[in-house]
Amino acid sequence: MHIRSQRPAPCSSRKDARLGAAASLLLAGLAGCAAVGPDYREPALTLPATWHRSVSSGEAASAESAGNLSRWWQRLNDPTLSALIDRALASSTDLRTAQAKLREARARRALASANLFPTLSASASGSRAKSGAEAGSGSTSELYRAGFDAAWEPDVFGGNRRGVEAAQADLESSAARMYATQVSVAAEVALNYVEVRAFQARLAIARSNLASQSETLQLTDWRAQAGLVSSLDVEQSRANREQTRAQIPSLETSLAEAEHRLAILLGQAPGAVHDQLAAAAPIPVVPDRVAVGIPADTLHQRPDVRAAERQLAAETARVGQAVAARYPSFNLSGSIGLEALTLGALGSSDAIARSLLASVAATIFDGGRLRQKVEIQSAVQEQALVAYEAAVLSALEEVENALVALANSRQREAALRSAAEAARNAALLARQRYESGLIDFQTVLDTERTVLTIEDSQASSQAEGATALVQLYKALGGGWSARSAE
Repeated sequence: MHIRSQRPAPCSSRKDARLGAAASLLLAGLAGCAAVGPDYREPALTLPATWHRSVSSGEAASAESAGNLSRWWQRLNDPTLSALIDRALASSTDLRTAQAKLREARARRALASANLFPTLSASASGSRAKSGAEAGSGSTSELYRAGFDAAWEPDVFGGNRRGVEAAQADLESSAARMYATQVSVAAEVALNYVEVRAFQARLAIARSNLASQSETLQLTDWRAQAGLVSSLDVEQSRANREQTRAQIPSLETSLAEAEHRLAILLGQAPGAVHDQLAAAAPIPVVPDRVAVGIPADTLHQRPDVRAAERQLAAETARVGQAVAARYPSFNLSGSIGLEALTLGALGSSDAIARSLLASVAATIFDGGRLRQKVEIQSAVQEQALVAYEAAVLSALEEVENALVALANSRQREAALRSAAEAARNAALLARQRYESGLIDFQTVLDTERTVLTIEDSQASSQAEGATALVQLYKALGGGWSARSAE
């Protein structure tokens, strides 16, 4: 705002100065008032002291250290898996998206903080005008201006401060979501890697059984040529072998799909990891002991629970913003500058122009709009509270499920290991007795089919155990660290 300069009387200047100082002190005092609306307090949770499924001899009740939990995959002692997860954490598209969202949240927090400060601007202008001889004197006039303007809305009732509080909570929630993405990416890479090794193991089992069944077919063919058995045995043996052969293409398809998913998780094109994984390797071995801690430890380690809690804090602060909007708003603006009819006169004391304006505005009637906005935000806050409670319950459920799956997979794998050994011995004895003519060929077929089924189930059970371990570490919140997110 610029006002054409007039020399004020000295007493008028002192009066304006006193008035401006009083207005500034009054508004500054009001700006220091407490913010309206509810102050956030983290909800108190009632958690079980221990897990519902008692910790077995395979799990330790003590919690993992933060360092061990952040890189839990190293406990599987598989360098290839560790390298894949490190690559995924460096280049995953999901993580890059989460990092961009975190940068956005930081900028929004800075924007909210900027609302607490006054706005200052500078301007300068010059004009020259000549009136027409018919309508005026035909003279030329000039006007030059330069000055500074300032405007400030004191945060009397804390609406802007609540906005900063909400933006800060949003920032912390966004950071927690990025950490949750790290947890998810690490777990997904491990799960798909386990699938790759499981399909490789099942392919090796199918091919081994195919070779064994081919030998059996050759044996029955020789015995048929010698007139010891009928061609029925030969055809049954051939059908058994071809059934096993038919399983191989399906397993190869599943293996290729798992490799492709791994490549995508690494932010690469499908097939990019084929050469690295071409050589078969064992399914990762589950360690004998896994430290699971207690439920309270888990909730502090889960970034998704942290994100939900911070979101609740943000929505609580926004209730205060909505409440503050119902109160009067205050504005303070002013300008100081120079104004003269010639450029050279701008430096004189008579060219100084200044103004100061203080105003207040309040809504008298709006049909209940502002009140309903408060009600809307209160409902949003309640939704965030329910979402937080649901995140806590989901975290506890995931750990419980993973503990059960891990314990049962160990039992199943032990039983299948014994069953596989017995089935292989039975198949060997059946073939020997068939060669001696002591049993019919149906027994041989049955034992060979049993070997293939049990060995395939054993490989699947090993994969299920490794999968359960990965899911347990994911449920415990492992796979992220604040250092890696910076």
